[in-house]
Amino acid sequence: MKNVLYTIFAISICLMLGKLANYLLAALPASLYGMIIYALFLQLNWFSPDKITKTNQWFIKHMGVCLVPAGMGIINHFQLIQQHGIALVVIIFSSTFILLTVIGYLSERYLITPDNIKSKAPTGSR
Repeated sequence: MKNVLYTIFAISICLMLGKLANYLLAALPASLYGMIIYALFLQLNWFSPDKITKTNQWFIKHMGVCLVPAGMGIINHFQLIQQHGIALVVIIFSSTFILLTVIGYLSERYLITPDNIKSKAPTGSR
């Protein structure tokens, strides 16, 4: 029980700091700032990973409960999805394709260096 309270306290502190960062910077959502701060605090060992691990595993195991409201939102706006369904599918597939293409191009350009490329030794003529 102490570990659960410790984890909830740690997450709450990070979320409050995330809300403060959102208020000051307003570039990202507060929850995203909170997750970044949470990961940073875990890396710096400001929170004990041993105390947090079991509770985080439980949260991840039951994450589907948090996704039910999103599914209900989709059902509540089903008429909009019916009206614009094809446009939504086209937008989703095209944006995914563009994103994967850009990431592939950038990773080839910046991650692959001449040292990483193994050139084939020329084979003799036959």
